[in-house]
Amino acid sequence: MEKRQHSISKLLRMTPEEAKLLEEKAKQAGMTESQYLRLMISQKPNDYPEVRQLLRDLINEVNRIGVNINQITHNHNAELYSKDDKERLIAYMRKLNVAVAKVVDIVGNQ
Repeated sequence: MEKRQHSISKLLRMTPEEAKLLEEKAKQAGMTESQYLRLMISQKPNDYPEVRQLLRDLINEVNRIGVNINQITHNHNAELYSKDDKERLIAYMRKLNVAVAKVVDIVGNQ
């Protein structure tokens, strides 16, 4: 007999309001009710689609800022560095700090 990953069934009783809320939340998450309940039990932030999207967005933003920082550094090393470049670098670093803080805030509150 083949062992299934989810092989144990549990009977769950809830009010009609709770059942409706479960149905709505599972639908919003794009999951079945069983998948949603397993997610709620595991409480792994990386399992949440919105957290995964936030992390992807953060990685993309860091990569874009990194490219700009590399260009500024290259110009500095070639002695083409200007005061405007320094101000841009500071602005990019602030933007990076804000983006990281936002994700830490969201992930930390789950």
